Amino acid sequence: MTDWSTIASLATAGGTLVLALATFASVRSANRSARLAEYSMQIGIRPLLMPSRLEDVAQKIMWGDEHWALLPGGGATVEVVDGNVYLAMSLRNSGSGIGVIHGWHLGLHDLHAQHAHAEPNEFRPQLRDLYVPGGDISFWQGAIRDHDDPEYAPLVEAVRSSRMFRIELLYTDHEGAQRAITEFLLAPGKERWLCSAIRHWNLDRPDPR
Repeated sequence: MTDWSTIASLATAGGTLVLALATFASVRSANRSARLAEYSMQIGIRPLLMPSRLEDVAQKIMWGDEHWALLPGGGATVEVVDGNVYLAMSLRNSGSGIGVIHGWHLGLHDLHAQHAHAEPNEFRPQLRDLYVPGGDISFWQGAIRDHDDPEYAPLVEAVRSSRMFRIELLYTDHEGAQRAITEFLLAPGKERWLCSAIRHWNLDRPDPR
């Protein structure tokens, strides 16, 4: 004799299982879509700082003590004036998001020695907000005026002897996320200092290497 009650229960259970599997697949698909959407959004607001091109326009910039400099495309400003050391680099943002520079770290060590990037708390904070628009040019600037600063004398010696040195910049997107560090090399040329990017590090996501 057919047990219709059992058959109905099994059919209901089967339908529930199918519905659960469909719901699970739908949720997984939605989660995957959400992750892809979030990743796409992050790419859209992610900056990547590089030196500007040699053909980019020169920028006239000023420090807080009203010292001025004309910063050429692809170039850097490295000066010792009235005992103050002024540094600047012409930058281009190769990413699509606005870059916000938070600090800088001076590298006066052996250029051929392997080294890790500086820790975020080791960076000198910027005294003004420096923004680099996506796909456009801007600049970075810094200065050391305190003669008792432990890096003052070595930096002055490097500048006056026209010796290459490194600078690391710590920056984020405009929301303060996606922290990254780019290391630049400042090298003296025949007529001006030039800057080039050496290496990039990601702090909040997997490193590119």
